[in-house]
Amino acid sequence: MTNERLTGMYVMDPARFDDVYGPDERALIGRHLTIEQPPCSAADLSGSGNALAGVDVLVTGWGAPRLSPGLLARAPRLSLVLYAAGSVRAVVTEESWERGVRITSAGAVIADKVADFALAQILYALKHGWRYALTARRTRAAADRRGEPGTAGATVGLVSLGATGRATARLLVRHGVRVLAHDPYVSDADARTLGVEPATLEGVFAHSDVVSLHAPLLDETRTMVDAPLLRSMRPDATLVNTARGGLIDEPALLRVLEERPDLFAVLDVTDPEPAVAGSPLFTLDNVVVTPHLAGSLGPERRLLGRAMAEELDRYVAGQPLRHEVAAQAMEHAA
Repeated sequence: MTNERLTGMYVMDPARFDDVYGPDERALIGRHLTIEQPPCSAADLSGSGNALAGVDVLVTGWGAPRLSPGLLARAPRLSLVLYAAGSVRAVVTEESWERGVRITSAGAVIADKVADFALAQILYALKHGWRYALTARRTRAAADRRGEPGTAGATVGLVSLGATGRATARLLVRHGVRVLAHDPYVSDADARTLGVEPATLEGVFAHSDVVSLHAPLLDETRTMVDAPLLRSMRPDATLVNTARGGLIDEPALLRVLEERPDLFAVLDVTDPEPAVAGSPLFTLDNVVVTPHLAGSLGPERRLLGRAMAEELDRYVAGQPLRHEVAAQAMEHAA
């Protein structure tokens, strides 16, 4: 535990600052940090002279500055970055790792919210809820049930067991469904500890009543969900995407949805985002698009700031950080 008073600075998107770091969160952070300067943006920081010279802790979130060699040179005391957002890929650099600047992220907090939304969509899909609602609106009459859909005996497939995939798996196993999961970077034994069955990507799509995407968008995952995978899906299956729109080959998805009206897609993300006005995504009977509702919205964002305040408590006490990001974890992370 350090007895020295640390100096901090808030640097992030000003439009989101109060959403994340409200009065209560700032008070918690202020117990450990002396913050003499008002919050500023990354752009403001570039012209602020030696403002970073005495800063030990950078408190940030969306719109965080990149830890470039130039910034690091101006912040010789910087040792910790509290990042109240998800992926740190756009923030960290080789130089920041080499310097030993530690960074902790609220990605796990966001992952829990995404998992809540994904669970809601998966359970609704297993009941065919969207199908019946859209059919009733189109026909202006109550829709007839097709078979007896539900969770009993259902199989749900997860693509990726990162933070969001794992959080979703933990929620799903409580509902008695069979859960398949594909993640080439997770061992079969690790997957089974979550209560899920390891499977190939092809197996997930061929054997699931609902497939839920949770993979990061990387070069190797872009448009990974292609026409052959989509055509292999079970009759009446649903694809749920709360991850990144670019994971899906969208033209292929549109073709397959037209070929197979029994399939359904629930897309909380698209590529591009928002989806192009007039896109068939808004007119096909077997797809619904929501405006990126998964994740932390409104008052939920204060949870991100609270998580960073708790991380600061641990840092000052010399305890392990709960959400610290390691350099070796970056290769396949979001």
